[in-house]
Amino acid sequence: MLVVDDDRALREAISRALTLEGYRVVDARDGVEALAQVEGHAPDAVILDLGLPTLDGLTVCQVLRARGDRTPILVLTARNEVSDRVQGLDAGADDFMSKPFALAELLARLRALLRRSAPAEDLAGAHDDSLVLADLRLSPSQRRVWRGEREVDLTKTEFDLLELLVRNAGIVLDRTTIHERIWGYDFGPDSKNLTVYMGYLRTKLEAGGEARLLHTVRGVGYVARTG
Repeated sequence: MLVVDDDRALREAISRALTLEGYRVVDARDGVEALAQVEGHAPDAVILDLGLPTLDGLTVCQVLRARGDRTPILVLTARNEVSDRVQGLDAGADDFMSKPFALAELLARLRALLRRSAPAEDLAGAHDDSLVLADLRLSPSQRRVWRGEREVDLTKTEFDLLELLVRNAGIVLDRTTIHERIWGYDFGPDSKNLTVYMGYLRTKLEAGGEARLLHTVRGVGYVARTG
Protein backbone atom coordinates (compact mmCIF):
# COMPACT_ATOMS: atom_id res chain seq x y z
CA MET A 1 0.00 0.00 0.00
CA LEU A 2 1.34 3.46 -0.89
CA VAL A 3 0.41 6.55 1.15
CA VAL A 4 1.26 9.90 -0.45
CA ASP A 5 0.86 13.14 1.52
CA ASP A 6 3.14 16.08 2.29
CA ASP A 7 1.63 16.35 5.79
CA ARG A 8 4.00 14.14 7.79
CA ALA A 9 1.66 13.66 10.76
CA LEU A 10 -1.25 12.59 8.56
CA ARG A 11 0.94 10.38 6.39
CA GLU A 12 2.32 8.59 9.43
CA ALA A 13 -1.12 8.23 11.04
CA ILE A 14 -2.60 6.60 7.93
CA SER A 15 0.46 4.38 7.49
CA ARG A 16 0.28 3.27 11.11
CA ALA A 17 -3.43 2.43 10.83
CA LEU A 18 -2.85 0.42 7.64
CA THR A 19 0.04 -1.46 9.24
CA LEU A 20 -2.15 -2.40 12.21
CA GLU A 21 -4.69 -3.76 9.71
CA GLY A 22 -2.01 -6.03 8.29
CA TYR A 23 -1.05 -4.10 5.14
CA ARG A 24 2.57 -3.55 4.14
CA VAL A 25 3.00 0.19 3.64
CA VAL A 26 5.41 2.51 1.87
CA ASP A 27 4.98 6.28 1.73
CA ALA A 28 5.96 9.35 -0.25
CA ARG A 29 6.06 13.10 0.44
CA ASP A 30 5.63 14.45 -3.08
CA GLY A 31 4.52 13.51 -6.57
CA VAL A 32 7.95 12.59 -7.93
CA GLU A 33 8.63 10.26 -5.01
CA ALA A 34 5.14 8.77 -5.39
CA LEU A 35 5.79 7.79 -9.02
CA ALA A 36 9.11 6.22 -8.03
CA GLN A 37 7.46 4.22 -5.23
CA VAL A 38 4.77 2.90 -7.58
CA GLU A 39 7.44 1.77 -10.04
CA GLY A 40 9.64 0.27 -7.34
CA HIS A 41 7.03 -1.43 -5.14
CA ALA A 42 3.95 -2.05 -7.36
CA PRO A 43 1.51 -1.35 -4.48
CA ASP A 44 -1.98 -2.87 -4.45
CA ALA A 45 -3.47 0.63 -4.06
CA VAL A 46 -2.45 4.27 -3.66
CA ILE A 47 -3.87 6.74 -1.14
CA LEU A 48 -3.03 10.07 -2.77
CA ASP A 49 -3.27 13.67 -1.60
CA LEU A 50 -3.97 16.19 -4.37
CA GLY A 51 -2.05 19.14 -2.91
CA LEU A 52 1.49 17.80 -3.31
CA PRO A 53 4.75 19.68 -3.95
CA THR A 54 6.81 19.10 -7.12
CA LEU A 55 4.03 17.20 -8.92
CA ASP A 56 0.45 17.54 -7.69
CA GLY A 57 -1.87 14.58 -7.22
CA LEU A 58 -3.78 15.18 -10.45
CA THR A 59 -0.55 14.98 -12.44
CA VAL A 60 0.47 11.80 -10.63
CA CYS A 61 -2.88 10.23 -11.59
CA GLN A 62 -2.49 11.31 -15.20
CA VAL A 63 1.07 10.00 -15.47
CA LEU A 64 0.18 6.62 -14.00
CA ARG A 65 -2.82 6.17 -16.30
CA ALA A 66 -0.79 7.31 -19.32
CA ARG A 67 1.70 4.56 -18.48
CA GLY A 68 -1.14 2.03 -18.50
CA ASP A 69 -0.87 1.55 -14.73
CA ARG A 70 -4.30 0.51 -13.35
CA THR A 71 -3.38 0.57 -9.66
CA PRO A 72 -6.48 1.67 -7.69
CA ILE A 73 -6.15 5.29 -6.51
CA LEU A 74 -8.04 6.76 -3.57
CA VAL A 75 -7.70 10.54 -3.61
CA LEU A 76 -7.63 12.64 -0.43
CA THR A 77 -8.08 16.39 -0.61
CA ALA A 78 -9.00 19.45 1.43
CA ARG A 79 -10.90 20.77 -1.60
CA ASN A 80 -14.66 20.30 -1.47
CA GLU A 81 -15.83 21.71 -4.79
CA VAL A 82 -17.62 19.40 -7.22
CA SER A 83 -15.25 20.58 -9.98
CA ASP A 84 -12.28 19.31 -7.95
CA ARG A 85 -13.90 15.88 -7.63
CA VAL A 86 -14.64 15.79 -11.34
CA GLN A 87 -11.03 16.73 -12.16
CA GLY A 88 -9.71 14.00 -9.89
CA LEU A 89 -11.95 11.30 -11.33
CA ASP A 90 -11.26 12.43 -14.89
CA ALA A 91 -7.52 12.26 -14.18
CA GLY A 92 -7.91 8.56 -13.36
CA ALA A 93 -8.71 8.39 -9.64
CA ASP A 94 -11.03 5.56 -8.58
CA ASP A 95 -12.48 7.15 -5.45
CA PHE A 96 -12.44 10.49 -3.66
CA MET A 97 -12.51 11.56 0.02
CA SER A 98 -12.48 15.06 1.46
CA LYS A 99 -10.41 16.04 4.50
CA PRO A 100 -11.09 15.74 7.35
CA PHE A 101 -12.26 12.14 7.05
CA ALA A 102 -13.11 9.21 9.30
CA LEU A 103 -10.39 6.56 9.33
CA ALA A 104 -12.97 3.76 9.41
CA GLU A 105 -14.52 5.07 6.18
CA LEU A 106 -11.12 5.35 4.50
CA LEU A 107 -10.36 1.70 5.37
CA ALA A 108 -13.78 0.58 4.12
CA ARG A 109 -13.37 2.45 0.83
CA LEU A 110 -9.92 0.95 0.41
CA ARG A 111 -11.28 -2.58 0.92
CA ALA A 112 -13.99 -1.88 -1.67
CA LEU A 113 -11.36 -0.67 -4.17
CA LEU A 114 -9.30 -3.81 -3.65
CA ARG A 115 -12.34 -6.03 -4.16
CA ARG A 116 -13.29 -4.26 -7.37
CA SER A 117 -9.74 -4.48 -8.73
CA ALA A 118 -9.41 -8.25 -8.15
CA PRO A 119 -8.27 -9.96 -11.38
CA ALA A 120 -11.12 -11.42 -13.43
CA GLU A 121 -9.50 -14.86 -13.39
CA ASP A 122 -9.51 -14.80 -9.57
CA LEU A 123 -13.20 -13.91 -9.51
CA ALA A 124 -14.06 -16.58 -12.05
CA GLY A 125 -12.33 -19.27 -10.04
CA ALA A 126 -13.34 -18.02 -6.61
CA HIS A 127 -15.78 -20.90 -6.02
CA ASP A 128 -12.90 -23.38 -6.22
CA ASP A 129 -11.20 -22.07 -3.08
CA SER A 130 -14.26 -21.27 -0.97
CA LEU A 131 -14.11 -22.35 2.68
CA VAL A 132 -17.43 -23.36 4.22
CA LEU A 133 -18.45 -23.90 7.85
CA ALA A 134 -22.20 -24.27 8.46
CA ASP A 135 -23.77 -21.17 6.83
CA LEU A 136 -20.44 -19.32 6.75
CA ARG A 137 -18.71 -19.07 3.36
CA LEU A 138 -15.32 -17.46 2.92
CA SER A 139 -13.64 -16.78 -0.44
CA PRO A 140 -9.87 -16.23 -0.02
CA SER A 141 -9.38 -15.16 -3.66
CA GLN A 142 -12.03 -12.45 -3.41
CA ARG A 143 -11.42 -11.81 0.32
CA ARG A 144 -15.19 -11.84 0.88
CA VAL A 145 -17.30 -13.48 3.58
CA TRP A 146 -20.98 -14.40 3.82
CA ARG A 147 -23.29 -15.68 6.56
CA GLY A 148 -26.07 -17.23 4.54
CA GLU A 149 -27.08 -14.54 2.03
CA ARG A 150 -25.64 -11.70 4.13
CA GLU A 151 -22.21 -10.42 3.12
CA VAL A 152 -19.95 -9.48 6.03
CA ASP A 153 -17.48 -6.60 5.62
CA LEU A 154 -14.21 -7.43 7.40
CA THR A 155 -10.93 -5.60 7.82
CA LYS A 156 -7.78 -7.28 6.50
CA THR A 157 -6.75 -8.51 9.94
CA GLU A 158 -10.27 -9.76 10.73
CA PHE A 159 -10.37 -11.65 7.43
CA ASP A 160 -6.93 -13.20 7.97
CA LEU A 161 -7.90 -14.28 11.48
CA LEU A 162 -11.18 -15.81 10.33
CA GLU A 163 -9.49 -17.60 7.43
CA LEU A 164 -6.88 -19.09 9.77
CA LEU A 165 -9.55 -20.42 12.13
CA VAL A 166 -11.85 -21.76 9.40
CA ARG A 167 -9.00 -23.48 7.56
CA ASN A 168 -8.28 -25.26 10.84
CA ALA A 169 -11.94 -25.89 11.77
CA GLY A 170 -12.24 -28.25 14.72
CA ILE A 171 -8.62 -27.67 15.79
CA VAL A 172 -7.91 -25.54 18.85
CA LEU A 173 -5.29 -22.92 17.99
CA ASP A 174 -3.36 -21.48 20.93
CA ARG A 175 -2.82 -17.75 21.30
CA THR A 176 0.90 -17.92 20.50
CA THR A 177 0.23 -19.69 17.19
CA ILE A 178 -2.44 -17.16 16.21
CA HIS A 179 -0.28 -14.17 17.17
CA GLU A 180 2.64 -15.44 15.10
CA ARG A 181 0.53 -16.41 12.07
CA ILE A 182 -1.48 -13.16 11.93
CA TRP A 183 0.90 -10.52 13.29
CA GLY A 184 4.27 -12.28 12.99
CA TYR A 185 4.93 -11.66 16.67
CA ASP A 186 3.86 -13.20 19.99
CA PHE A 187 2.43 -10.37 22.11
CA GLY A 188 2.52 -12.51 25.24
CA PRO A 189 -0.19 -13.80 27.60
CA ASP A 190 -1.18 -10.36 28.91
CA SER A 191 -2.02 -8.89 25.50
CA LYS A 192 -5.69 -8.13 24.81
CA ASN A 193 -5.11 -7.62 21.09
CA LEU A 194 -6.42 -11.03 20.00
CA THR A 195 -9.39 -10.84 22.39
CA VAL A 196 -10.40 -7.49 20.91
CA TYR A 197 -10.25 -8.77 17.33
CA MET A 198 -12.21 -11.90 18.22
CA GLY A 199 -14.86 -9.61 19.69
CA TYR A 200 -14.99 -7.60 16.47
CA LEU A 201 -15.32 -10.80 14.41
CA ARG A 202 -18.08 -12.29 16.54
CA THR A 203 -20.06 -9.05 16.50
CA LYS A 204 -19.96 -8.92 12.71
CA LEU A 205 -20.55 -12.62 12.11
CA GLU A 206 -23.48 -12.78 14.53
CA ALA A 207 -25.07 -9.42 13.67
CA GLY A 208 -28.08 -11.17 12.11
CA GLY A 209 -28.64 -13.47 15.10
CA GLU A 210 -26.63 -16.31 13.59
CA ALA A 211 -25.21 -19.13 15.71
CA ARG A 212 -21.71 -18.73 17.14
CA LEU A 213 -18.97 -20.44 15.15
CA LEU A 214 -15.86 -19.00 16.84
CA HIS A 215 -15.41 -20.41 20.33
CA THR A 216 -13.05 -19.66 23.20
CA VAL A 217 -11.15 -22.54 24.79
CA ARG A 218 -10.26 -21.11 28.17
CA GLY A 219 -6.58 -21.05 28.98
CA VAL A 220 -5.63 -22.17 25.46
CA GLY A 221 -7.01 -20.20 22.54
CA TYR A 222 -9.80 -20.40 19.94
CA VAL A 223 -11.49 -22.86 17.64
CA ALA A 224 -13.92 -22.58 14.71
CA ARG A 225 -16.64 -25.23 14.91
CA THR A 226 -20.39 -25.70 14.78
CA GLY A 227 -22.42 -26.37 17.91
